[in-house]
Amino acid sequence: MALHIVLVEPEIPANTGNIARTCAATGIYLHLVRPLGFRTDDATLKRAGLDYWHAVNIEYHDSFEEVQKSYTGHRFFYATTKAKNRYSDFKFQDGDFFVFGKETKGLPPELIAANPETAMKMPMTDNVRSLNLSNSAAIIVYEALRQLDFPGMK
Repeated sequence: MALHIVLVEPEIPANTGNIARTCAATGIYLHLVRPLGFRTDDATLKRAGLDYWHAVNIEYHDSFEEVQKSYTGHRFFYATTKAKNRYSDFKFQDGDFFVFGKETKGLPPELIAANPETAMKMPMTDNVRSLNLSNSAAIIVYEALRQLDFPGMK
């Protein structure tokens, strides 16, 4: 089983650390697309991931296009507040990639415009612009795992 989270230019080390911990707990692969808004030896990053970094399957990429070229034939889903479809509207499968943008700007508008059929949002009130990145990743990952009947997990 191989689901994937892609963080495109993440800026906040604590969010990336929290997502890494989720990946360690679920066996999901983590892809970090440069430039990163922090150093990978950042204390906040390590603290958020606790002592689980050894259990994270992590890859670094110089661009999102590099991720796509390395994983042709896989489906990519784009998390954005600008989507028409909710994350719960999709039927996820083994090998899917969940792509998240940087905390301050999200994913590039042209990427969302080019992929409206696989762009997804999380319903929320108008009181906030968006959910926290690590919370968003956990919500979507656990929905995909639920649909797949939590493979390899007890």
